[in-house]
Amino acid sequence: MLIEVFPAGPWETNCYVIAPGAGDDAIVVDPGFGAPGPLADVLREHRLRAVAVVLTHGHMDHVWSVVPVCAEHAVPAYIHPGDRERLVSPNDFMSPALREAILASTGGELTTAEPADVRALADGAGITIAGLDLVPMHTPGHTPGSTVFHIGPSEQAPEHLISGDVLFNNGIGRTDLVGGDSAAMAESLLRLMSAYEDATLVYPGHGPVTTIGDERRRSRFLREALAQKYARADIESLLAGGRR
Repeated sequence: MLIEVFPAGPWETNCYVIAPGAGDDAIVVDPGFGAPGPLADVLREHRLRAVAVVLTHGHMDHVWSVVPVCAEHAVPAYIHPGDRERLVSPNDFMSPALREAILASTGGELTTAEPADVRALADGAGITIAGLDLVPMHTPGHTPGSTVFHIGPSEQAPEHLISGDVLFNNGIGRTDLVGGDSAAMAESLLRLMSAYEDATLVYPGHGPVTTIGDERRRSRFLREALAQKYARADIESLLAGGRR
């Protein structure tokens, strides 16, 4: 499987291009501010055809370019229904200070729009796109509709997790933004730790790749997040109960 990534915009949001191999159809994940140019370079270099955009959540740094990318390639966008409204009413989901910071960083304007074809991601409802099996897991906490997904070649056990802003390399997503929920985040993180094997590669929305096992063993941020919902005395045993 081919996975290409480039950081887009002032927040260095990871935009992923995923395909079975060079010359194939491809999925674009989270096209942020300034993504169309680098995306075109990746598609051209590997002779790929974008056939869908998949969004891990609705924050502006992840969806800024979804409309132009979908329009240019005539493809649908997939997002969990819990975050769809963020595509059409971004101002309703950010503080005035955050909005001003975004405008100052990008020199752009916040538009109210969504792609012509928007489709729903549902928890556990696997779909096949570009010859890849995509299995979403609804993981609210960072936003109500935050979703991670396992992705891999058809008829093959998936070993790659696209985690958006839920799980980072030695970090977890913020819950202090509009729509954030620390208790929901704790539940989502425990579900992730329980569902996936240590060797699962994790491709986050920002920063470098990690693994489920590395985060299970070392992340104090993970443990602090779990402590919002679960007794500290139980956290190590909860984490140890995950798949190996």
